[in-house]
Amino acid sequence: MPQNLIIEVENLSHTYMKGTPMEHTALKGTNMYVEEGECIAIIGHTGSGKSTMIQHFNGLMRPETGKVIIGGEDLSQKKLDLKSLRRKVGLVFQNPEDQIFEKLIGDDIAYGPFKLGLPLKEVRERVKWAMEVVGLDFEEMKDRQTFALSGGQKRKVALAGILALKPKILVLDEPTAGLDPRSRNELLDKIKFLNKVEGLTVVFVSHNMEEVAYLADRIYVMAGGTDVLTGTPKDIFSDKEKLQRYQIGTPETVQVLYRLTDLGYSVNTAAFTISEAADEIIKVLAGREEGNHVQ
Repeated sequence: MPQNLIIEVENLSHTYMKGTPMEHTALKGTNMYVEEGECIAIIGHTGSGKSTMIQHFNGLMRPETGKVIIGGEDLSQKKLDLKSLRRKVGLVFQNPEDQIFEKLIGDDIAYGPFKLGLPLKEVRERVKWAMEVVGLDFEEMKDRQTFALSGGQKRKVALAGILALKPKILVLDEPTAGLDPRSRNELLDKIKFLNKVEGLTVVFVSHNMEEVAYLADRIYVMAGGTDVLTGTPKDIFSDKEKLQRYQIGTPETVQVLYRLTDLGYSVNTAAFTISEAADEIIKVLAGREEGNHVQ
């Protein structure tokens, strides 16, 4: 087991509405390990337990059975300091409206740091830093009204509000849902910057395999309330048998490569990045041209 773990989940189970006709087991014997500084994607079909899992990371849910340890803090402890935990773990929900409640952008982002009891000067510095990180101009946007923002801007404000708390772990639920392609790409670049440059540990849930391939160091595949597969994007996307067994989607690049293999061409299906896939396609085209030339 890795030595510098920041998230440890062992044999975690959770049942909603236990003892009622609506009883539903969302997690059963799930395991997950995240090293400090990693970017981890959690994927799986709706109902596989992904959102229930990440809500344990900042104490919104507490373990029924099993163990969850975040940065050395055992979430099973009755005297757990939830405020301290939530300073350490920032959770950004799928719907930004769930996290925005102040009238002005600057006030909304400053809400968390003020609750920490920080002096006004430090609050202002944190708000400015967080806004700049997510691509919102401080002077131009701080006094804008939140209700008038686009969906992409609201998502940036919700993320900035979490970043202003300076968490060690950033947890994102479908971070680009509903965004146009330009806003989506901008946000993905910001998340990558936070992970690779600022050193935040990032865990995100997504149905979009392109963003999983772009961001993730490792992937956890969930099905039926438990973890069924883990590995690097190359490990996961190059295993056609497991992709079919667990009905895992793939980036469009991988789909193209598998289609080429079905047609009889020899290509590396682990070449899932756009540049790597392009190289494989160029090899195929070059081979066809040589074949035509010989004939």
